[in-house]
Parts: sequence; C-alpha cells; structure tokens
Amino acid sequence: MSLHDFLSPVPMVEITGDETFRPGQLGATIDIYTDTFPDIDQADIIFVGCGEQRGRGYLGKTSDAPDLIRKHFFSLFYWHEKIKMADIGNVTPGATYNDTIAALQTVISELTELGKTVVVLGGSHDLTLSQYYASKKAEQLVEITAVDAIVDLDMESPFRSDNFLMELFTSEPNYVKHYNHIGFQSYLLHPGMLQTLDKLKFDFFRVGHVKEAIKEMEPAIRSSHIFSFDINAIANAYAPANQLTPNGFNGEEACVLMQYAGMSSAVQTIGIYGYDPQQDKEELTAKQIAHMLWYMIDGKHRRYNEASLEDLHQFNEYQIAFAEIESTFLQSKKTSRWWMQLPDKTFIPCSYKDYQSASNNEIPERWFRAQQR
Repeated sequence: MSLHDFLSPVPMVEITGDETFRPGQLGATIDIYTDTFPDIDQADIIFVGCGEQRGRGYLGKTSDAPDLIRKHFFSLFYWHEKIKMADIGNVTPGATYNDTIAALQTVISELTELGKTVVVLGGSHDLTLSQYYASKKAEQLVEITAVDAIVDLDMESPFRSDNFLMELFTSEPNYVKHYNHIGFQSYLLHPGMLQTLDKLKFDFFRVGHVKEAIKEMEPAIRSSHIFSFDINAIANAYAPANQLTPNGFNGEEACVLMQYAGMSSAVQTIGIYGYDPQQDKEELTAKQIAHMLWYMIDGKHRRYNEASLEDLHQFNEYQIAFAEIESTFLQSKKTSRWWMQLPDKTFIPCSYKDYQSASNNEIPERWFRAQQR
C-alpha cells in the first residue's frame, strides 16, 4: 500500500468556504493534499491530521479538531522562506481504534525514514503511542518530552488516554531512553505517580517551576526525539477547550515550548492533542494551537542557523573542574545555546545555569541526573 492509501484529502471547502488565501498566507504556501498528493520530497515539515478519540471514550465520529486547527493556521502569514511544508490530509479512521493507531504509525514511520519532521494534529493524547511505535519499528532509542497537566498513568481509568504512558514505559522490547514531563499540576496528581517517574530516573517539572524558568526547558526538549503536547497544560483562559483545570501555561509560554521543539535537531515527531472543538469558545483554542504551530516553524528556522558540534570554531569552549571532575562546556556563537561534556566524552544540551553551577564548584543537577541514568 502507498502512503496516500491511509489518508483522506483536506476538506478545503469546509475549512475556508468560498474564501481563497491571500499571497503570503500559509494556506497559499503549504503544499496541501486536496486533489493531488503533495510532493513530500521537497518538504521539511509534514502535517497530518488524526481525529481519533476512541482512546478517551468518544465512540462517535472522529473529531474535526485537525480541520479547525487548519482553518486558523492556514490564515497566518508565512515568514520563513527556507522552510518547505506539506499537509498530507487526515488519517482515514480504521474500523477499530487499533487500526487507526497502526495506520498513523505507518504514516509516521514512512515520513521519518525520509528524514521529515512530522506534526500530528490530534485527536486524543494516547496517539502519542503512534509516535513512539514508529520509532520502535526503527529500533531507535528515544527521548520523549510530554507537556501535560497530569501524568497519564491512571490505571484505574478505563480510557487509554489516561494510562497510555504505562504501555509506553513497559512494552517489550522497550526503546525509551529517557522521558521528560513538563507542566504537571501537583494538586491533580497522586504523589505516587511522581515517585514512579523518579524511580525510573525520568525528569518532571511542575508548572510553576517552568513558568519561573522556562529557558531551562529548552535543553530537555533539545535532546528529545518525540514531543507531545496536551492542551490541558494551557490555562483555560487561553485554551477554553481545556475543561480540566483553570490553571496552566499562558498562550505565550505554550508558544515558547513549541518553538523549542522546532529548534531541536533531534525532534522527529511533534503531536498536539486533547483539543475538543465542542468544548471550545469562539474557536480560541484552535487559534492558540495555530499560533503554537507558527512558533514551531519559527524554531525550525532558527535551528538551521545553528552550527554542528563538530565545527568547534563556531563555539566558545570552557574547561571547568567541579567537585574534582573535569568537564568542557560549549556555547554556540550563533545561538548562545550551551552543551556540557559527560565523563564518556559525549556532550548533552544544558543551560547557562548549569555552567554557572559548575563555575561555582557545584555539580549541575542536569549532569548528575544524566550520570544516574
């Protein structure tokens, strides 16, 4: 079967009505699957919709969330001429939930094998499993970052969207090298869930901590291969479709996290999940997600300006000894981002704060956690 056998065209008439896109708008720039399938060879970023929501107990028709997101995303203006994009439509719903998961996995696998960055417009949060299983098929060890107000390890829930992380962490053979959880809200979680993540040497960041120092999230996202964002992490005032909690990230903070995902040379797949149009107000959540996608593209544009670590003359190099440990820190002359060296001589992303800790003869927490793993 070919790729487009799993996909349905974007219903542009339903999205735009009789309106046409103005020159410079994304809708006039992205190669969109309407009548003919896009030339994906030319694309850097490929968008695919998947409205599957049986994983959260919705047994009716698939969600039209991807198309509502497109409606507002396509109307934004294109500022990044180096970035070529295609939209290959929506995954055709399978007869069963597992059929859809398998179809989405196949689509992601084929695209990532071609070196494309794949952006999934969901759908419920458990579709993250398709992102993971695509990497697992390639037998690739992966680091995963999820942005979510809760940790989806609730084994008492009958819905896969509430406990899919258990499958992700325990399936055999397992290819999860590391997991970051960004934006959890303590009062929504049993403490035991965080203890489970800690025992696995995974990293997790409370929403208040992230808001105080959002730049510290960039190194974690930079080393990730899979990035998954549940809109319940965004405060209801900025994403009215989030009916879980009034608190969370504001709109700008959500855009910054998506920008970091775009900036990462490691990130292969990005998913935005949990958007239920029926819970939205004046389509504000769809507009918020559209802005996040724009910032993801902006991050991709910035990433192209970064030098390779092998090109050392593009970096400032600092030799430091902390706690009787010798290490090297690199700072990019182009983007000011930081890396630090581990005892095995590999470099991992870090922040200026880590460099400051080492300069004060303290072991950076990021270095310590990496060594524990």
